Amino acid sequence: MNDALLEVAALEATFGVKEKDGGPFGAVITDKNGNIISKAHNMVLSTHDATAHAEIVAIREACRILDTSDLSDYVMYSSCEPCPMCLGAIMWAGIKKVYYGATREDAQAKGFRDAEMYENFKNNNTMLEKEEFSKASCRTVIENYDGEMY
Repeated sequence: MNDALLEVAALEATFGVKEKDGGPFGAVITDKNGNIISKAHNMVLSTHDATAHAEIVAIREACRILDTSDLSDYVMYSSCEPCPMCLGAIMWAGIKKVYYGATREDAQAKGFRDAEMYENFKNNNTMLEKEEFSKASCRTVIENYDGEMY
């Protein structure tokens, strides 16, 4: 763990708040030697994109810079424990190690919904209605896919 890289994530978060881009969250992606590949802050407010969390913005930028969707050889430093959406994105990107400086409880204390979402996934879903409608055309697209797996 590199404390200076967590400080870079915190500075990104501070910059994002100052610019009114989004919430107080920052993220940094490095190679295994600690060289910064990308850094980002929350952009939800400035982009009107609910998915523009710091971790996801950093992943998108790292993938663009490295010309890959596989970040399995990279490390993330986040100013706060990633929310469930960001954890999913981190895992999809293949990142295996995340260091964070504040907890989901810290975020919840300021009014962010992370803890509520964690509980929702752990227990019965109360936030989202889901219903399956079996549709052959939807299954066929998946069954016939022979492209690259990611």
